[in-house]
Amino acid sequence: MSKIKQVFTNIFNRMKQRPLLHGIIIGALLVGASFVFGGKKDDNSNLLVVKRGEFIKQVSVSGKVVAAQNVELGFDQSGRVQAVYANVGKTVGAGAVLASVENGDLRADLLQKQASLETAKANLESLRKGTRSEQLAVTKSNVTSATLSLSQANEALLNAIKDGYTKSDDAVRGKVDLFISNPKSSNPQLQFTSSDSQVVIRLLEERIKVENALQNWQVDISNSSSNNELTQLIVKSQNSLNLVSSLLDFGSQALNLTTAGSAISETNLNTHKSNILTARTNVNSVNQALTSAITAQKSAASSLLTAQNNLRLEEAGATSEDIEAEVAKVKAAEAGILNAEARLRKSLVIAPFSGVITKMDAKVGEVASPGTSKISMISADSFQIESYVPEVEIAYLKVGNESEVTLDAYGEAVDFKAVVISIDPAETIRDGVSMYKTKLQFSAADERIKSGMTANVTITTEKKEGVISVPQGLVTEKNGKSFISVLEGNEAVEREVQTGLISSSGQIEITSGLEEGDIVIVTLPTN
Repeated sequence: MSKIKQVFTNIFNRMKQRPLLHGIIIGALLVGASFVFGGKKDDNSNLLVVKRGEFIKQVSVSGKVVAAQNVELGFDQSGRVQAVYANVGKTVGAGAVLASVENGDLRADLLQKQASLETAKANLESLRKGTRSEQLAVTKSNVTSATLSLSQANEALLNAIKDGYTKSDDAVRGKVDLFISNPKSSNPQLQFTSSDSQVVIRLLEERIKVENALQNWQVDISNSSSNNELTQLIVKSQNSLNLVSSLLDFGSQALNLTTAGSAISETNLNTHKSNILTARTNVNSVNQALTSAITAQKSAASSLLTAQNNLRLEEAGATSEDIEAEVAKVKAAEAGILNAEARLRKSLVIAPFSGVITKMDAKVGEVASPGTSKISMISADSFQIESYVPEVEIAYLKVGNESEVTLDAYGEAVDFKAVVISIDPAETIRDGVSMYKTKLQFSAADERIKSGMTANVTITTEKKEGVISVPQGLVTEKNGKSFISVLEGNEAVEREVQTGLISSSGQIEITSGLEEGDIVIVTLPTN
């Protein structure tokens, strides 16, 4: 019997070298083993030499070819359709505009937002770089110019004050004092009698005040040398002009209330009236001139202050707060662009992926309604197989399993490769049976593959090399244990084995209990 075992071992070794002979040799063994082993005609025992080989577990299902991506598209806002850029059957790329409604105002708004962003970025960059030397020179020149303007305004103001004093001095001492005795004393007297004594009293009181004012005014003009002194001089000059104007008013009233007679002739009275009128005109004129000079001086001083502040800012450079403020403006401008782009996109139908247009119902000139499907498209070169796997098989499947596919359109002679990409976690009831929706992705693009084709799929769920396996029918179960009949010496014995997976061809994996070269007894049915 050991010689017989040696014969099978030699045969097995040759089978490893030429695997194509495996089927032929096994068949010969099964048919002719009875002549080698035993010798009785009714002996129905055959022998099988154990060898290691490839073990494949597969699941066979049918399915349908579908586009990897398909979508129904429509407008997000209502409006009149302005343009249609694709037709049925056209291949378009991801991001392509398929149709649009009228959106000229939205595009204009987007351009304006983009311009605002550029302006904000330019301002920010300018702050970060600081003031250019050319701009700094211009600002310094502005300070110089403003300083000169203020100096000229101060000079003009001082001249207006001096002119005001001159006109006031002439009005008082050259006009009023012609009809007042002892005008510079503390007890001046009117040279004629007026019908209103109160007017005369006020006239003489004002003359005393004006004398003191004129004297102080002259001193202040002589001593004025700084802006602070000029400011005080302006106030004193205005007060003095007001006193002189008041004196002239009372002098005019006193003359108008006087009757020509022995104290004063008609001619002299009229001359005094004319002089007072001229004096009042001159004082009013210089008062207005002084007001204008004061306004001009204040404006020049303000311009100089502004120019000096600008120069200090430019020399100091931008502060961190200034830069942060400009950064915020840039961000606000960017947000404005995003908002404008979002509103513009709502007026467009855009392809979400590369694919083929399968429906185009949008027509130029019609009014589109939001949410209505007008365009359909499917992915152009990426197809999947949609299949349903029975509950009893789903436990063996996992994402990444490879498979072989045939399509009814081309027959079994043409095969394709695919891989499992998704398995639904929840069941789908079909004809009362729990099934699990499974998707497979074709491994390579092929122009022969079309959406809607029927597919026959063989999924490889397990593939091992160097596995010992035997036909499932050779394993018997006793008391919860598995046994196989093997030839040991000249006797057939039952050996306990551990089993594993069962292949699609009916082979069962033996994980322990058999070794390569062992001879398994195959019992054929008796005739």
